Amino acid sequence: MSPPPAAPARVLTVAGSDSGGGAGIQADLKTMLALGVHGMSVLTAVTAQNSLGVHGIWDLPEEAVRAQFGAVVDDIGVQAVKTGMLGSAALAGTVADLLTGLDVPVVVDPVGVSKHGDDLLRGSAPEVVRTRLLPLATVATPNLDEVAQLTGITVTDQEGMRAAADALLACGPRWVLVKGGHLPGGECADLLSDGRTERWYRAPRHPGRHTHGTGCTLASALACHLALGHDVPAAVGLAKAYVTGAIAAGFPLGAGIGPVDHGWRDRSA
Repeated sequence: MSPPPAAPARVLTVAGSDSGGGAGIQADLKTMLALGVHGMSVLTAVTAQNSLGVHGIWDLPEEAVRAQFGAVVDDIGVQAVKTGMLGSAALAGTVADLLTGLDVPVVVDPVGVSKHGDDLLRGSAPEVVRTRLLPLATVATPNLDEVAQLTGITVTDQEGMRAAADALLACGPRWVLVKGGHLPGGECADLLSDGRTERWYRAPRHPGRHTHGTGCTLASALACHLALGHDVPAAVGLAKAYVTGAIAAGFPLGAGIGPVDHGWRDRSA
């Protein structure tokens, strides 16, 4: 008899559920499947959400988050963690406690505002993310709205992304990937910095409007490639290539903004 196959790399997402399937836990697990890792989840909140926006949010109890995390980490183990929507200060603090001392790459996507402008990081939660979660991050992946929420800096051009990266690095993450997709122009440029070196990742802007789940997908893809053994700059490049293809293949769903296509590679093969 042949030996059983080896388990794939294991990646854990700690995030909220998107009932429409385009972002959150659903986008994370689709990304992980597409990139060949075993995805696992800790659910922080349930949302009633569709292509038109977020219609309700219900946080899970802190003990439920702790129990999910312990069940996965103690038995199965993880090789990278990605955090997404945490919602409240209490949940953000709970997740920070759980990640303290965990010796694997951690990608922090500081989800603060939905694609439709809904507030997903409430009350004093941004302060908890800034002071307790960012110091644990291997890479933090804020968009420009989240940069403003966490640092007070409003970025209007690519030069301003450097100041944003410096301000975020002062909070303690090893690397910061400032995503410039909200800037006008014909390209989407992201800046990766560790305070000593910087790298730009550029891709043409696709005209389609169906981009729901872009940030979740990028952060999850980054966590996958870190779990697979790539260093941070290489993992960012691979994640950027994957999400760029997913955006290009985004499709209409419902009456509003449709999702990116996590299975675009299979459909283009």
